[in-house]
Amino acid sequence: MTASPHVRSGTVLPVRVELARQLRRPRTLVVYGLLVLLPLIVVAAVKLGPSASSDPGSRRFGGGSLDLVGLATSGAWNFCITMLFFATGFLLVLVTAVFLGDTVAGEAQWGTLRYLLAAPVPRGRLLGVKLVVGLLSTAGGLFLLIVVSYGVGLLAFGSGPLASPAGGVYDGWDAAARVMVIAVFIMLSLLFTAGIAFLMTVSTDVPLGAVGAALIIVIVSSILDAIEALGDLRQWLPTDYTNAWVGALSPQIDWSQMARGATYSAVAFVVLVAVAFVRFARKDVLS
Repeated sequence: MTASPHVRSGTVLPVRVELARQLRRPRTLVVYGLLVLLPLIVVAAVKLGPSASSDPGSRRFGGGSLDLVGLATSGAWNFCITMLFFATGFLLVLVTAVFLGDTVAGEAQWGTLRYLLAAPVPRGRLLGVKLVVGLLSTAGGLFLLIVVSYGVGLLAFGSGPLASPAGGVYDGWDAAARVMVIAVFIMLSLLFTAGIAFLMTVSTDVPLGAVGAALIIVIVSSILDAIEALGDLRQWLPTDYTNAWVGALSPQIDWSQMARGATYSAVAFVVLVAVAFVRFARKDVLS
């Protein structure tokens, strides 16, 4: 099923229309709700848990002052960083898999995919818009987590400067710039998951299958990364650099590991997306 040659691809299915439609979907609201709940639950655990104390300096849920998590209660910036640390391992991976894995497969499950293509929407245009909207939704979730975490941390623990476990204290624009660097790297590292989920979504008509397959592949990669017997081979896994953003907290930002991890993730993303476009161009759409 192909689009009419007389229709300009740029005039159909605008990104803003598709983005607005996706943002109104219940699954988007649920995913964003989970991101909002994470810092609220953590603050509640610290404030109301068995180890809660009236002394703010004694409220720690890490191992000590040299521990990133242990510094979470020292101020809003540290709490924000800790929430990112908690979320990068699984929650943000899940968010990415949902937003990219439910794109085309979701339309197929609803039976609307062939009607979109008959609108007419060229296949390349449809896939490109779905990809952009999925990435924008993921970036929006990451931004939401940062903003909410900082706001919750500000109310709960005050506006203290960003204290790095590697040494150094950063305040004002310096702290904001380092958090921005961390956010950009996390988004780039999520491209690996995004590419897998996007390839899966054009390979199946079951959204849950696409999301699940992406999660399983990322989890397997993380398991392989934890096997020390693989030695230097683990450095070729994009998941080996999940927490490389900690280098942004050093007195002099360590770009080496972040650059390598971002490059691996971006290259994998480009390859996976290219395969997805080729596969979808040859796919017989029946639903």
